[in-house]
Amino acid sequence: MLKNSILSLIKSSSHNEKDFKSLEKIYELYEQLQYSSNLKQVAEDIYEWLNRNYNVDNVTFSLFDMKNNKKENVYVKGEEFYLDDDKSFFFIINTHTSQNAIVSFSATSKTHYSVLEAEYNAIESAFFQISPIIQSGILKKNYIQANSIDSVTNVYNRQYLTEHVNKLINLSHKDKNEVFFLMVGIDRFKAVIDEFDYDIGDKVLIELARVIHSNISEFDLVARLSGDEFLVSILSTAQEDEIKDICEKLIQDFAQVEIQINEEATLKKTICIGYDKFEASTNTMDQIIKNSDTALYEAKNKGRSSFLAFKDIKEEDNIDLF
Repeated sequence: MLKNSILSLIKSSSHNEKDFKSLEKIYELYEQLQYSSNLKQVAEDIYEWLNRNYNVDNVTFSLFDMKNNKKENVYVKGEEFYLDDDKSFFFIINTHTSQNAIVSFSATSKTHYSVLEAEYNAIESAFFQISPIIQSGILKKNYIQANSIDSVTNVYNRQYLTEHVNKLINLSHKDKNEVFFLMVGIDRFKAVIDEFDYDIGDKVLIELARVIHSNISEFDLVARLSGDEFLVSILSTAQEDEIKDICEKLIQDFAQVEIQINEEATLKKTICIGYDKFEASTNTMDQIIKNSDTALYEAKNKGRSSFLAFKDIKEEDNIDLF
């Protein structure tokens, strides 16, 4: 049906100026999306196109996973609106994958709604035309996630870290910023596995990942290295006082988390953190990981809920208390 709509539009464009202009807008969007590097960029470009041509100032671009009945927002722009509002529109884009894309937006007034309603077929035809581009973006996104996301915690894995963190370091060097690396580890995590099981251990890891994400900037990177250790690269600040504040907040917030064991019992755990500052002139990626890990080890030697900078390790600290 959508295919027939755009074919009819092409046929009528030869003698209908309005349809010709609609067709121009459709291929303007198609051309624009050729340069989109990822799915979020696709969504941003769709918003710009809708804003420029139809004065739309709020858009939600989401993916709906039909197998898991789960919706994921990829891009949200403008004021919040609801799909059951009398001035809202939504378009389901069939991508021939397990995920369909949904583009929704709201008119600013009843007059604006009437204008958009008159252009509904043209907008729908545009989304049909770009569906292969969105399909490609979804496949690319899923491939990257499968190869770079830790399956338990949904943070990046070590492979992604080693391949991509150098880009962050080069960026920081260009901007003359410093990059701090935090190694976060759970106190006596092995005891959780020994006393309970791996499912409970996974719950602890998932909660820690959530706490870390809630305390850092969108510009910062989190990766699970192995076991219970997470490496966090902080690009959002170069101030060590702020790094200490982040460490304290992570420790405090995670200590309050209760992990459900069963209907009657919950579990609380604590973390320690070691950190170091990356300096391009003296450090390598391997060295910064090693330094942060050493600082974490010494922080754990000091006791639960501790954090320590690598530069503050003293010779008398370097004793094994376990």
